[in-house]
Formats: sequence, C-alpha cells, structure tokens
Amino acid sequence: MYRLKTSAAFDSAHFLSGYNGKCANIHGHRWKIEVEIESAELITDGEKRGMIIDFGDLKKAVRSLADDFDHALIYESGSLRPATIEALNEEQFRLIEVPFRPTAENFACFFCGKLTAQELPVTSVTVYETPDNCAVYEVER
Repeated sequence: MYRLKTSAAFDSAHFLSGYNGKCANIHGHRWKIEVEIESAELITDGEKRGMIIDFGDLKKAVRSLADDFDHALIYESGSLRPATIEALNEEQFRLIEVPFRPTAENFACFFCGKLTAQELPVTSVTVYETPDNCAVYEVER
C-alpha cells in the first residue's frame, strides 16, 4: 500500500457554545490539517507515472480548505444571536457559520468529507488544535 501525507495550517477563532469551561469563550488556534491518502496501485503511464497523485494537486486541495477558514471567527449555527452576527458583520469581521460544533473532531470529519467529495483516496484527516492536541478521523473501509 502506498501512502502520501501533506498538511496545511490556518489561524482562526472559535468557541464552544454551551460548554462549561474556558473554551466557551472566543479564543484562537493555529489549526493544522494533516491529510493521508493511500492506493494499492500507482499511475502507470503519462507524466504522473509512478505516483498516487501529483503532490501539487494534493497540496492544493488541502491548502484550499485551510485558506477557506483562515483568519475568521468560526461559529456553530444558532450559537450567536442575530444581533451579534449583524454587529460583527457591520464591523466587517470575517464570520464562518458551520452546521456543527467547531471541535477538532468535527473538523476532521468535515474536512475528510470535503476531500473525498473531490474523489481523493483519503484514509485519514488529522486536525491539530494545538501543537500537542489533535483529533483523527479515519475512513472506514
């Protein structure tokens, strides 16, 4: 089995609505997305001969995900009052609403879904919330 890994990072803020602890407050992270793909076979002809995929194509897909979330406040649908959202928009803050609690676990699954929708042979996505703490989502085969 052949495997490739690449990663990309982004800086964003979030909070955990309804959580009883420090993470209930808005705080930021240097998130890192690490993606692993695998294939039993390599491309057999053309310029990509001997590859699962061109590293550049894989890196571009992962970098695009990271860029989409960079320097934003990520919040769960229904966790902010409409007046709060309106005020933040008036201040021209970049807001990203997601339909899930913005935890590393949920992001790992979400990013995996985005990449598999691009027909990448993803086996796992790891999301680091800090350099020492991460969540892993593995595709079941």
